[in-house]
Amino acid sequence: MHKLVVLYPKPADPDHFRDYYVNNHLPLVMNWPGLLAWRYSFDVAATNGEPSYFAVFEADFTDAAAMAAARASSHGQRAAADVVNYATGGVVVIDYPVQDGTS
Repeated sequence: MHKLVVLYPKPADPDHFRDYYVNNHLPLVMNWPGLLAWRYSFDVAATNGEPSYFAVFEADFTDAAAMAAARASSHGQRAAADVVNYATGGVVVIDYPVQDGTS
């Protein structure tokens, strides 16, 4: 599995961010080809002190090629272009292959 993570620093208008994100941005993401699962949260906490991020988004794909194809698709390009409409604090995008562990 391959994971895409988007970290959002605190925006200028948190209420606008939440509303726009849920009602406009997430519907764009839900149509990505090859998307296995997705999740998000506005309840980001830090172990110590203030959290560095206001919100987080995770998306799961079978592999890096499936993620790259989704991001390059018309749905992926629209979602990427839409970020400026709500993420006034910027955005950090990372991706990585998931290593499963057993105990």
